[in-house]
Parts: sequence; structure tokens; C-alpha cells
Amino acid sequence: MTDGPTLRIGDETTERSGRVPAPVPPDDPEAWYAPDVRAQYAPAPGVVATIREYDEGRFAYDVREPPLSPADERAVETVREHFSAVRHRRPLTRAGVVERAEAGFEPKYERALDRILDVSDDARRRIGYHVLSELRLLGPLTPIALDDRITVADVGDAEELIVHTESFAPVETGFDPDTPYVERVTGERLHRYTVPFGGFDIDVVVHRERLLGSDQFSIKYAVLEPDLLPGDEALIEECKARIWETTVAEVVTDREAFVAERARRFLARQLTARNTRAWLGATYIRTRATLANHGIGVPPVDSRYAHDRLDDLVYYVLRDLVGEGILTIPIRDPHLEDIEANRVGERVKVVPRDVIESTDELTAVGRVPTNLTFDDETAFINVVTQLAARDGTELNASRPSAKVNLDLEGVTETIRCAVALPVISEDGPHISIRKQAGDVMTPVDLIERDAVSTELVTLLWMLYEHHGVVLFSGPTGVGKTTLMNAHMPFIPFDDRPISIDEGSREVQLPHETGISLTTRDHENPYKAVTMADLMTETNYLNPDVEVIAEINTAESFETFGEVLNTGHGVIGTTHAEDVETLVNRVIERGLPAYLLREIDVIVFPNHVGGRRYVTQVVELLSDTEYEALDTEAKRGRNGSPKRGGAGTVQKGEWTIHYNTIAWREPDGTFRFVGDPEQARCSGSENGVRGGTSQHTFARLADRTDRDLEAVEAEFARKHRYVRYLVRDGVTDFEALFEFLADLRTDEAATVERAARTIRERGRT
Repeated sequence: MTDGPTLRIGDETTERSGRVPAPVPPDDPEAWYAPDVRAQYAPAPGVVATIREYDEGRFAYDVREPPLSPADERAVETVREHFSAVRHRRPLTRAGVVERAEAGFEPKYERALDRILDVSDDARRRIGYHVLSELRLLGPLTPIALDDRITVADVGDAEELIVHTESFAPVETGFDPDTPYVERVTGERLHRYTVPFGGFDIDVVVHRERLLGSDQFSIKYAVLEPDLLPGDEALIEECKARIWETTVAEVVTDREAFVAERARRFLARQLTARNTRAWLGATYIRTRATLANHGIGVPPVDSRYAHDRLDDLVYYVLRDLVGEGILTIPIRDPHLEDIEANRVGERVKVVPRDVIESTDELTAVGRVPTNLTFDDETAFINVVTQLAARDGTELNASRPSAKVNLDLEGVTETIRCAVALPVISEDGPHISIRKQAGDVMTPVDLIERDAVSTELVTLLWMLYEHHGVVLFSGPTGVGKTTLMNAHMPFIPFDDRPISIDEGSREVQLPHETGISLTTRDHENPYKAVTMADLMTETNYLNPDVEVIAEINTAESFETFGEVLNTGHGVIGTTHAEDVETLVNRVIERGLPAYLLREIDVIVFPNHVGGRRYVTQVVELLSDTEYEALDTEAKRGRNGSPKRGGAGTVQKGEWTIHYNTIAWREPDGTFRFVGDPEQARCSGSENGVRGGTSQHTFARLADRTDRDLEAVEAEFARKHRYVRYLVRDGVTDFEALFEFLADLRTDEAATVERAARTIRERGRT
């Protein structure tokens, strides 16, 4: 290509043959309607985009932005120098660019420009476009981001940014692939919402960078905190220091209100004083603006700063003094499951709780980076020690790490943190936060998410109600506690469940009769209440069901083993992804393997592709029970015990047999031995047992002094109720508990009421 006329785009000068020339007479061969022009349109007011074809099939993308006179350019440079010390937050997606371009400057920016610029209205519009583009948008790439005809951007191996439009591809833009913010020109917003804190609603955006050849992470999470103007950071630090030095004559019961009130008072005085001095230094500009807008007079002293600027400063003071620094919003974001800060200078990572819907698919998201980073170790250490102190733990050189729980005002979630000082971490402090969902799921929620089947819910209902022994087992984050808690309403309302854990406080008991006990050993290891102490305490509380969360340590396994001998119902969770791993862990922790046979069923959930679901349910068998199984049951479907078959685990002198009673097929279908279809496939006449000896029903029959047929009939009856709950959409935890209590009090009346509700709903 030959050199052509020069076009100024933002603050960059680029050259290319065929750039849009200045307006010329209609008969000039360089006119915009020349034969090589394939498209010309206005992606934004005052901006003209032209696509030219050259060299037989190659396309070039050119833009014309509002022109600047020499005086205008000097004014833009003045504004640029004024804001040079401030880092501006740019839009992350194309939608963000369009919205900000339409909204223009916030009031605090308008006030600043009023003091700096003394130009005509037309010049102010031209200058405003370039200043907005350079300070608040994407600089020279702004026109491309505003062009909705561009669908894809590519910075792969090309020497310049290549774009694809609706009608032309590939199109050369002349921009270097390393131009700042190039990854945002075609960004897609996946999710946008607000997170409340301190009376402010802070925007959060989950977005995807649709750009080839860029960051390994395409999906990102961003907290859109307010921008700061020159001098704001110094004001914030001065305000925080002043509040720390404040003398308090009485007990502060509301830290947030105390800090906010003093921050507003101090910052309002400082902004008024600073803006008064600036106003007096720009008398001419002030007089012109006043005469133009009001005819005569001067603005009052208390309106000499934009109030949105005061709000922004107060937010940062609250964030640092009352919140948890840069982690304040992620910790309070109910859409997040995990938050991880690994080292200084590295992006904080988060794990969204659910799959995210984009324009063309549901995206399963694992860890994603954020726009938050600890820039210095001191700030990182302050947050680490603050989180530990919230739960009564003091970190120091002799105790550099801790596991703590957070109770934050206005946050319903259980928040667990693992924090550590740089004493034990090579790259500095680190934080790992796990948040349990605030709203407890119900079995109906799990069924609607295809995490469990109605048959499995019915089986767990019977085991919870008749004081069975159920263990939920799997790696961290697969949903063990969610499964366990969802079925807690199935424990009869007049039973007494007692939960025991090591400080996690994750068990949700809707019962008035229930009690939750915790070791709290993370608060003071020298005065800790152990799991053994809690178990002894529990024996005096006359429990019907004991819930032991997180059975992982040797002490908790010992507690679990001793509880199995009491005859109480037992429900718990542990970390083991399959039967063999579980047996190995139990024996290595010192628990006699024969106690495992006291467990009725073990539920193994899994987490794949952003979805959590039960993948296998097994019952443990004695030698005699295992030998009674037929050959087909031992072999399993396709030779896999995980798919409807039995198996054996050998560990030293111990031999453990198990039988799979529910499993997930590769196509996602959930199979259960009580499934009538499964019964027909196996040739059994019994629709519940499905041709496989289900010893769980036999154990329930022995435990309740009934025959097997009565248990099977109960299963069929409860299965009908579960299907009714699904049809009726009972997804409220308390509503489910109340329905089950009514069902237990008077089953006939409850059934009649449910039928009447269905009839009335059908009429409407």
C-alpha cells in the first residue's frame, strides 16, 4: 500500500491509503461516494465510518471523528494534564461503551470541566467528545466499540487489529494489536447487577472478551467502584486518619453509621474549602457560567462541589474502615461461591455460584479473574488480620494462619475463611473464602435442577424420618452440605436433631427442638471444646438424630464411630469421591471398618461443567448379604459397579461390600432400583426392588418393626407426595417443613387440602 493522507484519531496519528479525506466537491474522484467505498454510515453522532475495498478484495475500515482546531487541541491537552494522575475506569464491554457515551459525563466531571474550559458551545461539544473518549471510554478505539455492525475482533497473528462486520470480513483497521483496551471493543456483558454496601449500590459485571489471541481467561468479573478525581485519594487517606484519631465518649453500637457521619462531615468541609479556592482562581469562567444560566449572582457555598463526588469518597472510607478493603463487594455478592486472593500483585479470583447465560449458550464457569488486585503487602496483611479478628482470632508470628467464620450484617450466607500471613506463604499473605448460599435449597429445587430424582428424595425422606444413617461424600464444592440441608425438613418436627461441627456452622435446622453445637477450637486452641466434648454433651441432650458436618479429622471420625453405636439417626458429610477412597480414609483414621456397615446409604454428588448432581448412591453390605446377590447384580451394567451393580473393597484385613442402588447414566438419565422401568428391564415382578436386593428397605423394616411390604408401600405413598411437591413448586424451606408437619399431624386432612388447592388453581 502507498502512503496516503493523514487522519488524526484521538491522540494517535495513523496513515493508510484511502483514509476518509476532507469534504470535496461532488465531482472530485476522492469524494466519499467514490467506487471503492463499499459502506458509509454513522455509528455515533458526529462519527462517520467508511469501509473501502482496495487491492481486489481487501477491506479497510476508516473513521472520521469531530475535528479539532489548534485551540481545541490545546484545551484537550489541558484537560488531559489535569486528569493525568487519576486512573479512570473504562467500560468493559461494548454495551458499557454505548451506555456511557449516551450518558456523558457525571456531574463531578462536568464541574471540573466547567472550571478548566472557557470555550464556545460548539467547541465544548467537540472537546467533550474527545475528552470523554480519552478519559472515560476506550480512547482511539471508541468508534469501533460504538459500531454495532462489528461482530468479531482478532489480534492473533496479524500486524494490526482485524474486525469482521455484518457484511465484510476481514477488515483492516490500522490499529496496533497492542492498543490499550483492544480486548474490550467486542466484549459481551453476561450478567449485570448491584451489590449493596453501606447504603450504596455498587455495580458488578460478569463479561466475556470475544477477542482471539488475548488473555487465557475469556470470562471476567468486575466490581465497578466509583472513579476518583485528582486529589481524591489524598482526601480519603486524610479522612481515614482523622476518624481513627476521633475521641469517642460513648460506646459505638453502629460502626457504619458512626464512620459515615464523620466522613461526610469532614469531606464536605474539605471539598467546600478546596472548591472555593478553585472558584476564586477562575472568576472569569464562573461569571460567564452564572450569567448564562441565572442572569446574575454566584452559586452558594454549599453547592460548589458535586454531591456524587462526596458520595464516592464516603464509599471508599466505609469500604476501608468498615468493610474488607477491595474484597468488600465480592464477600457480600450472593452470586459468588468462592473468593481467592493468592498473592500481592495478582488478580483476585472468584467462582460464580451458577452457570451464566450468554447470548448463545449457558456457560459453565470455574474460577474467573477480577479487576481487583492487592498492590501492596501492607494492605493485604491488614485485610487478613481484620478477617481473623472478626471471629476472635489474633494472627501473629506464632499463629500465622487460621480458619474463621464471618457474620456480616445484612449477609445471610455462612462465610468460611482460611487466612494466612506471609510467615507460611512464599509469595505473601493469602485468603480463601467459601460462601454457602443464604437461601437453603429444598428437594424440589434439586429435582428441578436435575441434581436428584424423585425416587432418591423419597428414599432420603424415609431414612431421615426413621433415624437412618446417611453419609454424603465427595470432594470440596460438589454440594454435599446443600444436599444434606435440603432434606432436613424430613426429620419429624417433634424429633430433636443435634448438629455437631468443627466451627463451620453450615447445618440448617428448621426445628424448634434442634440445637447446633460447635467446637470453636479456631478461636482459642488452648481452651477449645473438642468433638469428643460435644459428643458427651449431646448424649445428655437426648437426641433423635445427630448431624455431624465435615467428618474429616481423626477426632471427628472417632466421634462418628462412637455415635454409630448409640442407635441414634446419624447424618454427615465427608471428603471421598468414591467407595474405595472412603473406606481407605476411614480405616486410615482409625475407625474399625465393621462400623461402616452401620451406614444405610452413602450419597456421592459430583460437580461437572458447572452443574452439581448425585452420580451414585450405594448401600454397604455384610458378607452374607453380598453373597445373596445374583451374578448380574455383582457385575453391574456394562461391567461397572457404579452403574447399577455391586462391588468389593479390600483394605488390609478388612473386606467391605457395597451395592449401587441409584446412579447417573452417561446420557444424564438418573436410574434407581425402585424405578418401574428398571424393574421391567431386570425381569422382576417387584416394582420397588427392581430385581436387585435393596437391603436398605430391609433395614428400615427391622428398625420400625414392620414387614418389607409395609416399607415398600410407604415408599410408594411418599413418592406420590414428592411428585405433588414438584408439581406444586414447593421451593420454600419453611413451607416444606410446615407441609410435612401437617402431613404427620393429619394426613387425610392435609391431602384433602392439597387436592382442593390444586382444583382451585386449575379453575383460575
